[in-house]
Amino acid sequence: MSRRQGEGGRIDTAAGACADAAQAYDLSELSFCYGRPGAQDVRWVLQDVTLQVKPGEILGIVGPNGSGKTSLLKLLAKLAAPQMGDIALFDRSLTGLSQEETAQTVAFVPQENAQLFPFTVAETVLMGRFPHRQRSNWSLGFGWENQDDCRAAAQAMETMDIAHLAARLVTDLSGGERQRTMIARALAQMPRVLLLDEPTAFLDLQHQIGICSVLRRLRDERGLTVVIVSHDLNLASQYCDRIAMLKDGRVAAMGTPSEVMSVENVREVYGCTVLIDAHPESGLPRITLPGPSLPVHP
Repeated sequence: MSRRQGEGGRIDTAAGACADAAQAYDLSELSFCYGRPGAQDVRWVLQDVTLQVKPGEILGIVGPNGSGKTSLLKLLAKLAAPQMGDIALFDRSLTGLSQEETAQTVAFVPQENAQLFPFTVAETVLMGRFPHRQRSNWSLGFGWENQDDCRAAAQAMETMDIAHLAARLVTDLSGGERQRTMIARALAQMPRVLLLDEPTAFLDLQHQIGICSVLRRLRDERGLTVVIVSHDLNLASQYCDRIAMLKDGRVAAMGTPSEVMSVENVREVYGCTVLIDAHPESGLPRITLPGPSLPVHP
């Protein structure tokens, strides 16, 4: 895939090449609440959210706690349904797709994975192939995997550098190893879209960089669309093509890191003052906490 030098020294990849293609996601006036709309205690988590996710881009979703980031990701994965508005996935209404059809296109990695059964890493990653299984009248869902499924699982483990853990029980892994296993399971689905909720939360610095590098490589080589929810503003600034900054369930800012990551936007959305300068290598915004002598709140 050809790449061209973009503004600020950045490389425009599949996102630019696919500018004329169908949007990966097209959200129109989306509103979502937990509970029954119209009830006295109803709490609208998302309100009038309109945005597009371009095919082959990495979109970061940032915002303070309670701003609706995880709920938005669940709506994109069809794990919840909006009370108002529409979601289109590659020009198909998400409402009209079954959960299995959605899973053939979209893979979701939640922030927390409750592992109740002692499956091995290899078995866990292989579960990612379940939406693509070949049904028969006799298999009842057991013994459905074939050579292609095993090959895809092996490739996903290699990609996430966990092949050496294949025989280990997931219950015996560290938090970081378990997180990489869950991402590998999602990659085994061979999705067109990968949704990640705080994918680097349990990882050390080396593996944070490693995962972000893998995601960028998959974007470049496969045209994978990635949506990342993150509290790490620097990670979002350096590795995402565009950023949606949420506040109180609404999109407060949307655009490139240079457009979104400003002192004014951070102050307005997070209620605190930070220092922002250009990263010495990428030229993208770098966010620094204020020193102890500077006021935290505006």
